[in-house]
Amino acid sequence: MKANILKRKLALRVKRKKRVRADISGTSERPRISFFKSNRFIYAQAIDDVNCVTLASVDGKKLGLNASKNSAVEMAKVFAEALKAKNLTKVVYDRNGYLYHGVVAAFADGLRENGIAL
Repeated sequence: MKANILKRKLALRVKRKKRVRADISGTSERPRISFFKSNRFIYAQAIDDVNCVTLASVDGKKLGLNASKNSAVEMAKVFAEALKAKNLTKVVYDRNGYLYHGVVAAFADGLRENGIAL
């Protein structure tokens, strides 16, 4: 029974992901921030979908940050500095099918607090 529930949750997330990605795309001036979270770590990258290039990325595992709200805010600060170094202040946020609350919202708010417009 537990496997059925996990399959259903994953299927619903993939469905949300496809629906969101149908509307958003990143450019070199306004890249797409793709956010991913596992049970232990969180990851994010800025993607230029036109040229199929990753412009900047941040890895919570390498930074020693877990998948909590406080760690998401710290990671957003580091990521915002990397984006500013590449002169990127406007981005499109791709929550990757996750619901916008908790760690996902904390990361987005952390980017806003550090001068990145979503």
